[in-house]
Amino acid sequence: MDNILEVKDIGKTFQVRSLLGRVKGGVSAVDRVSFSLGAQGTLGIVGESGCGKSTLARLLMRLIEPDAGEVNYRGRNVLDLSGASLKEVRRQLQMVFQNPYSSIDPKMSVLNNVAFSLWANGVSRQQARKTAYEYLDAVGLSRTHADRMPGSLSGGQRQRVAIARALVLKPEIVIADEAVSALDKSVQAQVLNLFQDLKKEFALSLIFISHDLHVVEYMSDEVMVMYLGRVVEKGPTERIFNHPAHPYTRALLASAPSLEVDRAAGSGAPALSGDLPSPLNPPSGCRFRTRCPMATERCAMETPELTAVGPGHQAACLLLKESLTA
Repeated sequence: MDNILEVKDIGKTFQVRSLLGRVKGGVSAVDRVSFSLGAQGTLGIVGESGCGKSTLARLLMRLIEPDAGEVNYRGRNVLDLSGASLKEVRRQLQMVFQNPYSSIDPKMSVLNNVAFSLWANGVSRQQARKTAYEYLDAVGLSRTHADRMPGSLSGGQRQRVAIARALVLKPEIVIADEAVSALDKSVQAQVLNLFQDLKKEFALSLIFISHDLHVVEYMSDEVMVMYLGRVVEKGPTERIFNHPAHPYTRALLASAPSLEVDRAAGSGAPALSGDLPSPLNPPSGCRFRTRCPMATERCAMETPELTAVGPGHQAACLLLKESLTA
C-alpha cells in the first residue's frame, strides 16, 4: 500500500502565561509524533482525553501551526505551503469535528451548509446546490432534510450533514475527530457503518480519532496509541488488540468494557488506574511511569524510543527493549 501522508516528528508546545502576561511554562501537547497513512487505509488514533489526539488533528489541518516537523501529502510538505498551493492541498484533507451541534452553521440551511465549501472555491451557486443534494443523498439524508435548519435535526442527522460537507470537495483524506462520541450508541453504529460505506464509495483514506477502543478496532487497519503527547505504540490493528506490547496499551484494553470474559488482549494486565499527570509538568523519562506497575528507576531517567516488536509493530518501553536484547 502506497503512503499518501507521511508525518515526521511533528510537535507543538503551548505557552502558559501568568495573569501579567509572563511566560511561566509550556504544555507539550504533541511531542515528535511520526506516522504514515496508506491509500484507502484507516489509521485509528486512541488514548485518554488530554493525550494530544485532537491537537494532532488540528496540526495536520494547519488549524494550529506546529513548532517542528513535517506533514508530507504526496511528497509535498504542507507546512511549507501558503496561498493557492495550501488551499489546493486543503481540499484533499477534510475534517469531521466531534460536536455536530457546534460544527455546522445553525443560521444556514442543511443544503447551504454543504454547498458553502463549493461556493468558497468558485463553484456557481446553482452547481454547488446540485452537488450538495448528491452528497446529502450519499449520507442518507433526503431532499426534505435539505431545506431544514440544523436546529430541527437530531445529533446523528447533524453529523451526517458534517460528513457530507467534508466529502463535497472530493478529498482524498478525511480526519474524523471523535466523530461519534457525542452520539447515542445506536446512532454511533449507523454513522460508523456510513463511514465504512463512504470509504469504499469515494476511495477515501481515514484518520479516525477516538477514546473508544471498540470503535477504533472496528474502523481501523492500523492503530496508534498516544499518551501525554507521545506515541507509545503503533501497528496493525490485529496485533495491537491481540498482542499489545506497551503497559499502557495493555492497561487500556484491560479497562475497556467487553462481553468477552477471556479476551486475550486484556487477560493478566492490570486495569488503568490513577490520573493523567499534568502536561505542564510531565514525568521525566517515560511519561507513563507514574502509573506503570512495572516501572523502575531507569524509567525515570531515560526516554524510551519506539522499538520494533513485530511486523510493522512498534512500542516505546525500556523494559520491552531490555527483553528484546537480552
